Amino acid sequence: MNDTNTKKVLTWLQTAVERVREFAYTEPPPAAPPLERPRIGIALGGGFARGIAHLGVLRVLEEENIPVDVVTGTSAGALLAISYASGHTLPEIERQAKATRFKDFGNWKLSWMGLASNQKLEHYPRKFLGVSTFEDLKIPLAIAATDLATGEAVYFSHGQLGPALRASCAYPGMFVPVEIEGRMLVDGFLAAPVPVDAARSIGADLVIAVFLEAANNRTPSSIVDVIGLSFAILQRHADLEWRARADIIIEPMVKDFLWDDFEKTAELMAAGEAAARAALPKIRAAIAGKTSPETSLVNSGTGLRERE
Repeated sequence: MNDTNTKKVLTWLQTAVERVREFAYTEPPPAAPPLERPRIGIALGGGFARGIAHLGVLRVLEEENIPVDVVTGTSAGALLAISYASGHTLPEIERQAKATRFKDFGNWKLSWMGLASNQKLEHYPRKFLGVSTFEDLKIPLAIAATDLATGEAVYFSHGQLGPALRASCAYPGMFVPVEIEGRMLVDGFLAAPVPVDAARSIGADLVIAVFLEAANNRTPSSIVDVIGLSFAILQRHADLEWRARADIIIEPMVKDFLWDDFEKTAELMAAGEAAARAALPKIRAAIAGKTSPETSLVNSGTGLRERE
């Protein structure tokens, strides 16, 4: 090979090496910033045995990989919210729901303040779920009760679960009120039928509300029915501000179920599943609408008053 050809070969090799080096050491283009989804909260309304429908809603969210970052509840919704936030699986919670009867949370005990006591509920979280405080839970939780003197909603998100749960489920006229720190508390549905504000105040950017309407056009067969139907009428005509504050509202068809239809767990769960599946397009659209690189995970604040 003559000198001219040798120089050509060397020049070509040098150029190739420089190109390889240029390729190897060039900084890659910056990656697009990851999309941050909103923190999703679910607010569960009350309804005695009808609350089992919440399990159907939660099952659909799990199956569709829609996470629940925050959970809140009122009355029966509080009980289901604690169960879910405790980290138990839905099949485990479903088995417990099927086995639950009035005797597990109430005693008929006529007094001037109510027909029964729900003191047994105070031990329910520890006995059946293995948790005693809000700090034991796997998911942030707030549950609602109503101050009987002021009519204001009182939210619990710290400390002992038992007293808070008992207060949230103290249905007026049926269960005696529960005194906590000098306040007489009754069922949260009076002031917070579906605790949407509570979900936002503990970190939710997007709130899915689940409302369980009771029928008010059937013939009552007991004093419990009279009380329940009276409150159903009141609820129907109330100014439900929570609706305007929710991003998505799911309303399972549970009107025809009675307050103590615990043995109808399968049907109640099916009602919850059907309603949740119908709402999936709206849920996904709402999540997409709040998902962007600029999504802020700082909640707007709604003045939630927590028990210190």
